[in-house]
Amino acid sequence: MPPVAAAAVARRSVRAFTAEPVPGEAIEAILAAALRAPSGGNLQPWHIHVVRGGALARLTAAMRLAQEAGEQEVPNHPVYPEGLWEPYRSRRFENGEDLYRTIGIERSDKAGRLRQLAQNYQLFGAPAGLFFAIDRRMGRAQWIDLGMVMQTVMLVALEHGLATCPQAAWALWPDTLGELLGLDEHMMIAAGMALGHEDTAHPINTLRTTRQSLDEGVTWHD
Repeated sequence: MPPVAAAAVARRSVRAFTAEPVPGEAIEAILAAALRAPSGGNLQPWHIHVVRGGALARLTAAMRLAQEAGEQEVPNHPVYPEGLWEPYRSRRFENGEDLYRTIGIERSDKAGRLRQLAQNYQLFGAPAGLFFAIDRRMGRAQWIDLGMVMQTVMLVALEHGLATCPQAAWALWPDTLGELLGLDEHMMIAAGMALGHEDTAHPINTLRTTRQSLDEGVTWHD
């Protein structure tokens, strides 16, 4: 299988990382390749913030305090459409149930589910976080471009022996992120991404999500 195809099949969202640091040179190499992702009119409508070391400690500490205080912020954009319909509702439900099952959290255990949700804002223990910003004035076509650069980051990271987890959940904390990352009034964080070495011993990383078959996801017109 060609390397790109192999990476596309192997890529998955890892939700437990080791504390092993990621060399800055590796992050630079990943991002240098990812910035070759296509964009309409070559606008390149993205800016990537790399957070690690002391900055990462400050971010995760701030998020921990905010959540302990029960704070909430007005999201930049919804993570899911309101009133999600089929088959998307069932896919999301199945994914959540499968995820919590790997770590023994029952559906009735609301506190346990909230604790696991909070791990998003600790980047699942990853030593580096990437935050993908876009100008608020950009349109839907530019958000497609942003998705392509994120996918490229995830695929190239595999070549460096690293794991990732894209995180739309960060869109729920625009004020905290904006302050800590020094964003101006026009820029917003679309998503975050945990980057590091997979904790292969953690049961949550046994999750393998289902995918559509070709018959379900593809219509041929000859």
